[in-house]
Amino acid sequence: MARKFHTLSLFLLFLTLLRTSHAGGIAIYWGQHIDEGTLYEACATRRYTHVNIAFLERFGNDRIPKLNLAGHCNPSTNSCTRIGDHIKYCQSRGITVLLSIGGGIGRYSLASREDASDFSRYLWNTFLGGTSFSRPFGDAVLDGIDFDIELGSAQNWQYLAQFLKDYHGVYLSAAPQCPFPDRLLGRALATGLFDFVWVQFYNNPACEYFNGRKYNLEKSWKQWTTAIQYGEVFLGLPAAKGAAGNGFIPAGVLTSEILQVIQDTSKYGGVMLWSRYFDERTGYSASIIDSV
Repeated sequence: MARKFHTLSLFLLFLTLLRTSHAGGIAIYWGQHIDEGTLYEACATRRYTHVNIAFLERFGNDRIPKLNLAGHCNPSTNSCTRIGDHIKYCQSRGITVLLSIGGGIGRYSLASREDASDFSRYLWNTFLGGTSFSRPFGDAVLDGIDFDIELGSAQNWQYLAQFLKDYHGVYLSAAPQCPFPDRLLGRALATGLFDFVWVQFYNNPACEYFNGRKYNLEKSWKQWTTAIQYGEVFLGLPAAKGAAGNGFIPAGVLTSEILQVIQDTSKYGGVMLWSRYFDERTGYSASIIDSV
């Protein structure tokens, strides 16, 4: 009888530890400010588990794709190949590195299912596991594609996700706005194909933390973690007050009041920060890493 009780106690302790263990990560966007340091330096901090290289800002609908890394390099002069070595370094540290497509100022859309198919082949051959005479990062193979679709139409992103997932081993992530469902990525996310979803809980007063009030954020978080079948969900935040119009959460508030609430779900993945430039100046990720 005592032996059975002991075994039961150990099992209950295991379940308790499983529920309270968060083991989340920190995702960061890199590539949109020349003063943010190199990709190598970002990964060398050991604070990030995922890096989104931003942005491929022009593509689709017969547009010539354009990679804009804010002065870090210029694909037309082959000066981005050195970043390929940085990508390999990051991956050697266990960091997942993705190419982010879209952004807030680009020109992009997908005109049809066929357009999505063509663009998926371009991404595979240019940045992922395929082959092309034009590979900005040389022979470095990115781990996947991040959908940061903030402009234009909601059409055909679900097809792009499906075509990319047909290339086995490609991770998909997305950065929807926190109002649920996202007006541009709702159909794509409904496919259930996305491995990481870093929801932007900023610049959206209806579902973000504001002036000490966290109810709207918690309500929206519950929607995102219960309504759709996909992988891990990250809490997307600005890494400084100046990184977004609103939605900034002081690091102390995040660790003492917010994380303990949102970590109580199997879909919790961690925190996403915009961006490396702001985080490098505030040390926000260093302040929260032990709690994430």
